[in-house]
Amino acid sequence: MVEIQMSTLGLVDEWKKPAHGTQYLAALSASMGAMAVGSAIGYSSPASAALLSKPPTNTSDNTTSAPEWLAENDHQLSLTPMENNWFAASLSAGALVGCVVAGFSLNTLGRKGTMLASLVPLMLGWALIGFAQNIGMLVTGRVLCGLCTGITSLVCPTYTTEYASKDIRGALGSGFQLFITIGILYAYLFGAVVESWRWLVLVCAVVGGIYFLLAIFIKESPTFLLSKGKEEEARASMQYFRGKSYDIEPEMKALKESLEEAAKNKVSLSDLKEPYILKPLAITLALMVFQQVAGVNAVIYNINLIFQASGTSISDDLSSIIVGLVQVIATAVGSLLIDRAGRKFLLSFSAFTMSLSIVSLGVFFYIKSTNESFAQEFLGWLPLTSLMIFISAFSIGYGPIPWVMMGELFYPNVKEAAGSMATTLNWTFVFIVTFVFAPLQDAIHDYGAYWLFGGLCAVNFLFCVLFVPETKGRSLQETMAHFGGPAA
Repeated sequence: MVEIQMSTLGLVDEWKKPAHGTQYLAALSASMGAMAVGSAIGYSSPASAALLSKPPTNTSDNTTSAPEWLAENDHQLSLTPMENNWFAASLSAGALVGCVVAGFSLNTLGRKGTMLASLVPLMLGWALIGFAQNIGMLVTGRVLCGLCTGITSLVCPTYTTEYASKDIRGALGSGFQLFITIGILYAYLFGAVVESWRWLVLVCAVVGGIYFLLAIFIKESPTFLLSKGKEEEARASMQYFRGKSYDIEPEMKALKESLEEAAKNKVSLSDLKEPYILKPLAITLALMVFQQVAGVNAVIYNINLIFQASGTSISDDLSSIIVGLVQVIATAVGSLLIDRAGRKFLLSFSAFTMSLSIVSLGVFFYIKSTNESFAQEFLGWLPLTSLMIFISAFSIGYGPIPWVMMGELFYPNVKEAAGSMATTLNWTFVFIVTFVFAPLQDAIHDYGAYWLFGGLCAVNFLFCVLFVPETKGRSLQETMAHFGGPAA
């Protein structure tokens, strides 16, 4: 009798638990967009090294085949340092526009439709880069790829947080950053193998094709469907994500009530003075700024050039691949820790460790400027080690968590406006930091630039300790109550 009761209780518990398989599958499909973004980000490092190192040459042979033509035209196009700055940073400029476009398309095309539409500029951008004859075509192609990047960085986290159940929301949300790092590593790996930066374009564009094929089959977000009055479709979508045996009625009721409340309480600029909106908005915006002023994208976009400047005996391509692999592993570890260790602890640990590691990289370049032979003979290991630790610390905390918290700190009527603002600000600082990185190195030397990033990371650490709330395991209502918000 006892065994029967225990068996029955176990069955009831299973009914109370949402299914995870369909949620992981949807996360994988959406995260391929993040991998496409990552390959676009990572592409600039091997491509920049090739474009800067190859002077233009002339050829009089007009009878070459297509592969030979591409190989010859690799050598015909080269960039100055300033042109390379534009080449690297223009992706971020396109992402700024993409954030604005995403803000409109999320509510018109839906989450799924926005994902599919974002692939049009991505593929056009890769085509322009692959057949580029001048800096204008390169920059325009990068801007188009950036347009997809900005759209994807808003739509994928939004989509994931809307269908994910609370028990795995953090892990699924951090998957976006994990697949960005996989895309970056993918570009680094093939950048070391594929000699032509033009053929590397084709390799990176393949990821976008896979993303398109997977995105066709995903279910639309229940939140979006319900917001459009399609209750039966929303119910079917929610049941798909939660499993056939799961009782979705309490969750659907709560979602419906929150959307009705959001419709009654449209946010205006005057509402931003409300503490329960202003405080989480300020924290979210600050997290996005601190994520970028740590200098991580300046490092990722130019990592081959950084290792070239260090003059160490380890090859530039191998060093880049090692750092990229460490980034993937650390991001995966962060995905496992985020719902265990909590957001606040991981952010604080991340900022503190990034500060120490980037300062140590600056120490190497300072010693190199005063005694180059000593630095290369006895400290040649330090640049790779410092960057491995720096990227690991970023990937565990500051890489995924600001995007996860962006979906956890706002009511539905605030989330889209706040998310668009935060994403736009993020990519603004990606552009600023990436574009000023080389001039900053010229102005205050390599070591000065890295020490500046380290100081900003130290300020970031204090901000996390003093102002960032813990959202692990909290419902939206509990989180907003922390800021004095009304019950939804």
